[in-house]
Amino acid sequence: ASVLLGPISGLQQPGGTHRFPTRRTILSLPPKALIAAATGASSAAIISASSSSANAATPNGLILNKSSESGLQWADAKRGTGQPLTPGMVASIDYSMASTVGRQPQIYTTKDKGVPYRWTLGDGSTIAGIELAILGSSGDDDSIPPMLPGGIRRVIIPANLGYQSILNEKDPKCIEGKDIGPIPPKNNSDGGYQRWYQFYCNPRIPYQPDIVLDIKLYGKR
Repeated sequence: ASVLLGPISGLQQPGGTHRFPTRRTILSLPPKALIAAATGASSAAIISASSSSANAATPNGLILNKSSESGLQWADAKRGTGQPLTPGMVASIDYSMASTVGRQPQIYTTKDKGVPYRWTLGDGSTIAGIELAILGSSGDDDSIPPMLPGGIRRVIIPANLGYQSILNEKDPKCIEGKDIGPIPPKNNSDGGYQRWYQFYCNPRIPYQPDIVLDIKLYGKR
């Protein structure tokens, strides 16, 4: 669990290197190639459930589960305790965010900032992928168990459960509190907002890459 919630690493394919496409390369690709690049990077971003046990034992190796219904991929680094949250309750999390493309995939982390991300579950202020990761889901052939307080979960969120809705707005603000979150602070000096904007609120890029999130869920604070 100690590898999570710091800068997200281990986003290279086990047994070799994976060169992420640069922004210039992305902008020059046709739409089909853009989608393929995103899909390819996503599959290399984290060790999947079909990987060997040797690969899973690498420093950042987590065996990833995938929901066939939603497309959300998830793995628990630490299981929490207590009761799961339900819609209408206030959730408080620390998170580390990365993209599955770019020279610098790490985007932003709330770790050590002293200000966890908080919202009311189900109020529409937060991307669906995070709520699904916390609340869980159930189905006939696969299910996502809810997170429990103190738990740490890595998720890979597809575009339709991420920030895709922002680009459908007539006049997106791309600022925390004005659009669906979480959004890195614009006035932060680490460049996290600019990296987030480049991939998730940029009308010049016709697709949004998957989001990698490490989430630590807190209980009542």
